[in-house]
Amino acid sequence: MSKRAVLEVIALDAEDAVAAQAGGADRLELVTDMAADGLTPSRETFAEIRAAVDISLRVMLRLADGFDAGDLDTLVRRARELRIAGADEFVLGFLDEVGGPDLIAVEALVDELDDCRWTFHRAIDRTPDRDALRKQLADLPGLDTYLTAGSATGVDDGLPTLIAEAARSGEPGYEQQILVGGGLRLDHLPRLKAAGVDAFHIGGASRPGGWTAPVCAEAVARWRAAVDA
Repeated sequence: MSKRAVLEVIALDAEDAVAAQAGGADRLELVTDMAADGLTPSRETFAEIRAAVDISLRVMLRLADGFDAGDLDTLVRRARELRIAGADEFVLGFLDEVGGPDLIAVEALVDELDDCRWTFHRAIDRTPDRDALRKQLADLPGLDTYLTAGSATGVDDGLPTLIAEAARSGEPGYEQQILVGGGLRLDHLPRLKAAGVDAFHIGGASRPGGWTAPVCAEAVARWRAAVDA
């Protein structure tokens, strides 16, 4: 029996979470403030969402649109608080001044997460050397996913990179699951699925009314059907 592909949906609150689960989402990425591309939600929001749904929740660890070394202690403290509140999956990713992985920040957070599973998010799409980044992060505990569009400008431009990386699945640095998101459309799915991609991430596509409107269960269900087709 084949394993079902993952459909991850961005949720801002419990209403979003309930609609996403009803539409067939397997997992939620929990964030706040999409005007800043998604920041860490409060413990209270996490607790409300955790009480409302029973699917996997990955919580964003990011304090601002841009990262300053002075934020690290605060972010580690927020991660600790979320762990105490019950969070056990996370999303994070930081680059240094030359575009490589910021290992000081990433390792400090990973140490706090105590082997929880986590996603390195679309910072990979802004690094000048994706292969080097993957290999530098390969041995960090808990890393099981890269959220990527293949390009900083989105899936349209990133398709060749995504397909090439999917073909390297299982190689050193390429053991993690590719979770495609960032300008993802339904018409991208056939090529990605044919290449072996089996995880998809949507945000605005689940909200026909825009980011000021809640997640629409029917929109998520359309994606669920397309992912499963």
